[in-house]
Amino acid sequence: MSTVEFRDIVKRYGALTILERLNLKVEDGEFLVLLGPSGCGKTTLLNLLAGLLEINDGAILIDGRDVSDLDPKDRGLAMVFQSYALYPTKTVRGNLKFGLSARRLSAAEIESRIAWAAKLLQIEHLLDRKPAQLSGGQRQRVAIGRALVKQVGLFLFDEPLSNLDAKLRTEMRLEIKKLHTQLKSTIVYVTHDQIEAMTMATKIAVMDKGVIQQLGSPDEIYDLPENVFVADFVGAPTMNMVDAVIRRDNGAVGAELPGTEIRFDLAAYKWRDPPADRQPVKIGFRSEHFAPADEEGPMGPVMPLELPIQFVEKSGAEAIAFLDLAGKTIAARVEPGAADRYRRSPTAAVKLQLDKVNVFDAGSGRRL
Repeated sequence: MSTVEFRDIVKRYGALTILERLNLKVEDGEFLVLLGPSGCGKTTLLNLLAGLLEINDGAILIDGRDVSDLDPKDRGLAMVFQSYALYPTKTVRGNLKFGLSARRLSAAEIESRIAWAAKLLQIEHLLDRKPAQLSGGQRQRVAIGRALVKQVGLFLFDEPLSNLDAKLRTEMRLEIKKLHTQLKSTIVYVTHDQIEAMTMATKIAVMDKGVIQQLGSPDEIYDLPENVFVADFVGAPTMNMVDAVIRRDNGAVGAELPGTEIRFDLAAYKWRDPPADRQPVKIGFRSEHFAPADEEGPMGPVMPLELPIQFVEKSGAEAIAFLDLAGKTIAARVEPGAADRYRRSPTAAVKLQLDKVNVFDAGSGRRL
């Protein structure tokens, strides 16, 4: 297992700055996912860690050792690429063995490592086949196996599942997570797929334009987004967001939708900074924070609403009703069995859990 630390990392290509004074620490045994849209700098950061790119300034430490100027082979890590990068003329055994040949290991040790990785990944019966004879999922297992046989404490994954179909992606997510649980190695994993991030990570770093927007557990990222970008990027459907204005009245704090009589009671909200009266804000809330108006049971403070239904989507065990809130389309999860009833109705009577809402400054987008 290994720790990783990025200190004031700068990466530029000519006049274009990709990363500017980036700082990040990965703890021993952590599964860190770098999550963000294309071009946000996540793969660049991974390649800097791997030694495939040079930094312009700053330092990269692995287990407290500065590896900024070391060759990739001397950094004590292994990498799984987006493309399988298998040697087509070699068998699975030959691909697994290739990276070990230069390490001056005994033949017995090499065979032991190959057997161990093959058993762990359930590819023992494929050792004598060549890559052309394998499925996509099998090739990805071989690519992972080639990293595992190095028996290092730090593994890097660069969007390893993007070339697989949906079913195989689900299977391989489970396999990689199982490997992390069994090996307890440190993993740094790059993806733009929020489902991969939310289901696999112990910690997520959400990136945009070369900046880490938020670092936290999947639950922290989802429930308490640091800013509007994180709230919008993480979650499917994305977090509902409406423009509002803070109203203070005899000590009570609420938020009104301009031009309407709709008011959010924010008495239960935990403010970082007290908002000013008439401060423009954005109110964010997830689709699952709605419940039918007639649902009973403890729920905390709620806001009853009856809203026009625009349309309803049902996909197996999930149904989403898209409602009109003061001219803004918002999503509300509903019981799949009630989807047809909602389709036939012009309006939906729902209640919003007010202790689940998020409030962001309209100007900066920062969570208040």
